[in-house]
Amino acid sequence: MRLATRLDHVETSAIRELFKLLGKPGIISFAGGFPDAALFDVDGIREATQAALSAHPGAALQYGATEGFDPLREQLAAYMAAKGATGVAPTDLIVTTGSQQALDLIGKTLISPGDKVIVEAPTFLASIQCFKLYGAELITVPVDGQGADVDLLERLIEAHRPKFVYLIPTFGNPSGATMSLKRRRRVLELAVRTRTLVVEDDPYGDLYFDAPPPPSLLALSNEVPGARDCLAHCGSLSKVLAPGLRVGWLIAPPLLLAKATMCKQFSDAHTSTFAQATAAQYLAAGRMPATLARVRAIYAQRAAAMVQALRQELGDAITFVAPRGGLFVWARLTGANGGCADGALLAQRAIEQGVAFVPGAPFYAANPDRATLRLSFATVDEERIREGVRRLAVATQMRAN
Repeated sequence: MRLATRLDHVETSAIRELFKLLGKPGIISFAGGFPDAALFDVDGIREATQAALSAHPGAALQYGATEGFDPLREQLAAYMAAKGATGVAPTDLIVTTGSQQALDLIGKTLISPGDKVIVEAPTFLASIQCFKLYGAELITVPVDGQGADVDLLERLIEAHRPKFVYLIPTFGNPSGATMSLKRRRRVLELAVRTRTLVVEDDPYGDLYFDAPPPPSLLALSNEVPGARDCLAHCGSLSKVLAPGLRVGWLIAPPLLLAKATMCKQFSDAHTSTFAQATAAQYLAAGRMPATLARVRAIYAQRAAAMVQALRQELGDAITFVAPRGGLFVWARLTGANGGCADGALLAQRAIEQGVAFVPGAPFYAANPDRATLRLSFATVDEERIREGVRRLAVATQMRAN
């Protein structure tokens, strides 16, 4: 069997491979990048499902338009407007099968083999894989506590003239970083000046702990003339409602949106109309604010517990910036006091101690920092977080056999 050559430089997800090791009884997992199923609003989703079957039984169970179920598109436009992204009409977005499909459609419609794409270092692993699958040459811009280095980004755009720039400005996966308001405005101004498309991936923006983050690039684009024409925005209900619904969306300039819709026709015809009708009813019922308030409070407590435990148990063996939202702590091993300074090696030792996390190297498109690691606090209660970090500290000080 002769496989497509596009697969030659794409590997299976390191995270998915790690999950195969998590069957060991008693293991505490900081590896997953998903929300806590115990926090799903099951009653609200059940009511929304019943309402969908009552209000639109034929439409909910029938084939639908590739662009999406109109009542959901209307609700999503209102949802975005409530977060400051005014001026987005229902026809300005298409519903996708999770935001992952939105990213795939962007890759499919924009990337030709050899095209350059700028991504953050580190960035979402599946985006690296997706863009490479379509033949992109990935150029990386480093991330600090204030998001992507915009000074360097400007130089990279001028040097490489990329097809687009891919950013996760708010509570990034895996970095947890949030781009400052000043940098966000500069990114939009840079996009307009250089006529470069910026793709904003925003699955975590609603999961803030205390103060809300700066407005999304999409919301800020109203303040920068011409910016909306240089911006694509990917959103998702997966992290805030339920990933099993697989409801995401893409907002993009008209030509890109039309071509993405065409490619989606070839891919899956349309996102599940039943899931879309359920999501539309849930949003219309007005339950989302209470759901978000609950999950924010719990994730904030868990994040605080992890930060405190890491400082107490590992001390100067690890460095990190305390997250202000999202699902992750991004950390770097220092090797202090003879401790382990290799994330992949520590991951193996940690499994032996009954705790799992994801090494940081796979999140880099180039020149990985092998001392990094991603820890998710979302699905573990505070007591088990403290125990898991204690086990991690033991693994850090283990010596090679």
